Amino acid sequence: MGRYSRLRRVQHMDPEQDFEQIYRWITQYEFPRDYLHGTSIAFLRDYGVPRISRLLDRTQEFERAGQKRYDDTVLIMYEMVRDGTGSERGLAAAEQLNRIHGRYRIADEDFLYVLATTVVGPKRWIDRYGWRRLAPQETESLALVGRRMGEMMGITGAPGTYAGFEQLHDDYERAMFAYDPANRRVAAATLRIMASWYPAPVRRLASRVALAVLDEPLLEALGFRPEPRWLQRAARRGLRVRAAVIRLLPGRPERFPRRPEARTYPFGWTLDDLGPHWAHPRPATSPHPDRQETR
Repeated sequence: MGRYSRLRRVQHMDPEQDFEQIYRWITQYEFPRDYLHGTSIAFLRDYGVPRISRLLDRTQEFERAGQKRYDDTVLIMYEMVRDGTGSERGLAAAEQLNRIHGRYRIADEDFLYVLATTVVGPKRWIDRYGWRRLAPQETESLALVGRRMGEMMGITGAPGTYAGFEQLHDDYERAMFAYDPANRRVAAATLRIMASWYPAPVRRLASRVALAVLDEPLLEALGFRPEPRWLQRAARRGLRVRAAVIRLLPGRPERFPRRPEARTYPFGWTLDDLGPHWAHPRPATSPHPDRQETR
């Protein structure tokens, strides 16, 4: 498949009708790793808000089982859209997510902001460091999937356009970003998880590279100093070189979608595996006939 074949198809599609298909192409074929990187940055942005990070800090989930907490969040989002948001599997994933959130008192505006980060974060990352920028149809599809996920979670007031999500995202950060010790604790735990994906000798460097691509308002809210300018330039240049190399490669064939890599579940997962044990309406079972293979 040619590198730009899907883009040409997307440009003739209507996001209002085809947003789930376009979203699957973005996340599983065109930009699977970049979408994940953008989502990871979105997680870090959530921690710049003290009342969000204090709640996460109290649960201690990132300290006790950080990799599982990270994987579960990515996988539940994947499951909500994998077969369509109206599918039995998509609705079951949303129900599971609602059970998890239902244990806590979370303000509606915090829910909206976290939802906005999952739309704006991947878009901005892909436009900066992906092998091409997102087409308008792809951008609006991210927003429409975000709105649909909000509906499935019972969140009211979610925008219906990318511009609406971006304004919500930026206005909320200007009003709510502030330093709190809980911000740094949760962010540090998440950075340790990200660094653990690399060989031990380079983990410290991996953490510094992750910090080098963050903007100063976020770093200030998390309690981290900016990395040296030379490291910021080197990190961004390296990401752009990577994008240039990917641009020369053929597109991913339709029969080989790139699914999320879940280190917690190397042999696959079921919805019963995702989330804290108390969130399951029945004991987890394994093996399971609907186990999702990771390869």
